[in-house]
Amino acid sequence: MNWPFTSAGSVTETYAFGLLRNMLEIPSASYHERDLAGYLVGAMADLGFRAHIDEVGNVIGVIERGDGPTVMLLGHMDTVPGVLPVRPLDGRLYGRGAVDAKGPLAAIICAAAGAVDFRGRLVVVGVVEEETPCSRGAMAIRTGRERPDALIIGEPSGWSSVVLGYKGKLDLRYTVRCPATHPSNVAPKASELAVACWETLVELLGSEAGHGVFNQPGATLCKLNADLTTATADLSIRIPPGFDVDALVGALRGRLPVGDLEVLNSVAACRVGRADAVVRALTTGIRRLHAQPRLVVKTATSDMNTLAEVWDIPMATYGPGESSLDHSDHEHIMLSDYKRGIDVLTTAIAELALLPVQAAQPEGSQ
Repeated sequence: MNWPFTSAGSVTETYAFGLLRNMLEIPSASYHERDLAGYLVGAMADLGFRAHIDEVGNVIGVIERGDGPTVMLLGHMDTVPGVLPVRPLDGRLYGRGAVDAKGPLAAIICAAAGAVDFRGRLVVVGVVEEETPCSRGAMAIRTGRERPDALIIGEPSGWSSVVLGYKGKLDLRYTVRCPATHPSNVAPKASELAVACWETLVELLGSEAGHGVFNQPGATLCKLNADLTTATADLSIRIPPGFDVDALVGALRGRLPVGDLEVLNSVAACRVGRADAVVRALTTGIRRLHAQPRLVVKTATSDMNTLAEVWDIPMATYGPGESSLDHSDHEHIMLSDYKRGIDVLTTAIAELALLPVQAAQPEGSQ
């Protein structure tokens, strides 16, 4: 193995690039993260972490560097299905997960390992199943570990941008069955009722609804299986802060003449302010590299939503990579941006060492 550290204590570029490439070479679609988890436990141990895999498959690595705050950095190991050939080309590294979100996770690992100026406890987590409706990995972290003093979520923001928040998400399933009848019968058919359910949802959300605006809900008809007698429609609504989920579900149920409307998953929107300590730390890192930070909100959802529901602490989302390439067949990360992301995170971690210790400390080695 190449020596991973420079004389100044930071992770070498060679090691950082090799770590990311090795991660991309290991397929890790949701529910199949075990091989990547095993690799990361070894890699993190080489970098000085005390690392293990928890009961749901998350990788957890801890570095303690004296008294001080606990900072958690959390990214996800899983990707959407589909394998892309891993190859470097013209300063880019291609592969499934290069952007979403192995690039940000690798940057987090390298930054934490090289943050020699930080005094406190660093907890780096690679979670499972972020790309699934229930985010089982993040749910296990929020229920099974004490809250940290600050949290950085690793998702692609672009190396010079910080994400302040995300829309929430409401997943519904409408199921209806009707007696068999001739197509020309005037009685409503299951397929027609499912379509009517979708149209009613769109009507209830209003004409201003859409996915392009953070402060408005936006609906998607994700799946429709239907014939004359049976139909199932999966509906997903991205919801802004303060959205009344119960009122929408109640109104939609009240407009459905027959059938069953099930809430599959619901997670609230989240947003922090510009003065948030993690936001300030990340923007300091960006300015150190002579760029003007951009502060953005996202209309998608991440594990930040899941953790913000129960942890009222400084937090923000950051990571190298352009989110427009998420899940695409051209997914790649600029290696120069990946390196800048590590540098930004290293600075941010050092800045967060100044935080007061308010949260209970996590348990020790598990």
